[in-house]
Amino acid sequence: MKFSIITIFPELVRSFLNYGLLEKAIQNGLVEVEVHDLREFSRDKHRKVDDRPFSGGPGMVLMPDPLFRAVEHVKSRRDGRVILFSAYGRILKQEKVKALATSDHLILICGRYEGVDQRAIDQLVDEEISLGEYVLMGGEIAAEALLEAVSRMIPGVVGNPESVEGDSFYQQDQFTFPQYTQPRTYRGLDVPEVLLSGHHKEIEQWRAKNRKTRRKKNEANS
Repeated sequence: MKFSIITIFPELVRSFLNYGLLEKAIQNGLVEVEVHDLREFSRDKHRKVDDRPFSGGPGMVLMPDPLFRAVEHVKSRRDGRVILFSAYGRILKQEKVKALATSDHLILICGRYEGVDQRAIDQLVDEEISLGEYVLMGGEIAAEALLEAVSRMIPGVVGNPESVEGDSFYQQDQFTFPQYTQPRTYRGLDVPEVLLSGHHKEIEQWRAKNRKTRRKKNEANS
C-alpha cells in the first residue's frame, strides 16, 4: 500500500518513518511512503504557498495553485484517494481505518495556518478527516496517526495478527483488558492470580469481565 503525504514540513514527517514497526514495514516493502514538500510546487521564487484571505481575517490560507500542482503530480504517477485533515471532517474511527486499509494509494494533504483555499478542497479532495474536536497547528500529526493506524491493518506489518484483532475498537465496543508482566509483586501490588493459573477459560472470562468494568470506570470519570 502506498501513502503520499503533502506537507510544508517534510522532515517532520520523514523523521516519523524511521522508528518501530512502521520503519520495518517500509523496509520490507509492505508500506510505501512518499513525502512531498508543498513548497516545491510553488511558482513563487520565495517558494510561497500561502496568502491572506479575501475579505480579511486573521492568519493565512494555503493557496490553490501549489496544491493543485502537487496533487496532479502525485496522481500522474499513481491515482489515489485524496484526504485533507480538517476540523470539519469526519472523526477518524477504527471502522474507517479498516476501510482505508483496503485502498491502494492514499494521498494525504496536511493543512496549515487558517485553512486551505476552498477551490482546492472542492476540486481535489475526496474526503476530509479529523482526529477529534480540537485544533492542531497542522495536519502532520494527523497524517502520522492515520498512517500508523492504517498500516497496522496491513497483513504482515504487525507480526502477530492476534495483536491487531485484539486491539481496542477493532470491533464495535471492543475494549482491551488490563495487562501485567514481571515482577509478580511490585510495591505490594500483586498480579491477579487467575492470570497465573494457566486456565484459559477462566482467564478469558476474567478478561471479558474487566473489559466492561474498565469502560464503565472511564465513563464515570468523564
